[in-house]
Amino acid sequence: MTASSFALFDTAIGRCGIAWGECGVAGVQLPEAGEAETRARMFHRFPAAGETAPPPVVQQAVERIVALLRGEASDLSTVALDMDGVPEFHRRVYDTARTIPPGGTLSYGDIARRVGAPGAARAVGQALGRNPFPIVVPCHRVLAAGGKIGGFSAQGGVATKRRMLAIESAWINGDPAHQ
Repeated sequence: MTASSFALFDTAIGRCGIAWGECGVAGVQLPEAGEAETRARMFHRFPAAGETAPPPVVQQAVERIVALLRGEASDLSTVALDMDGVPEFHRRVYDTARTIPPGGTLSYGDIARRVGAPGAARAVGQALGRNPFPIVVPCHRVLAAGGKIGGFSAQGGVATKRRMLAIESAWINGDPAHQ
């Protein structure tokens, strides 16, 4: 994943970041504690990238992310991702996670079975914990066994995951995510 540029943008959950290069989106960053921290994280993740306005195809991805986080129907499945350097197992996990519609959820075990690795729920969780494309690869829609919310590595942890699921009107263990 090589990013030549990045931009920050406002969403309903805070200021996010997106990085891109010639092969597509190289990374998405969920909000950190503040804008300065989000920008610093982008510089850390993509040290060769400069901050600039996104080209039209990336701006369209930004607009779709913003709409989704406003609770609007928004399809991110066609956003081109630069998966150069992403391990093959992670690619399969990310591709499968991208099939989960807004408001829907799968378990780590469900993903493991769908990628042909039953019993690899923990490996799925590790892959999603390293997801360089959160929101576009909707790792927040993947739950632990028994419908439990599980972990979330972004700023705010499980509270951020629950908020994102609530925005999408998802249900967790038979209850609305906003409870």
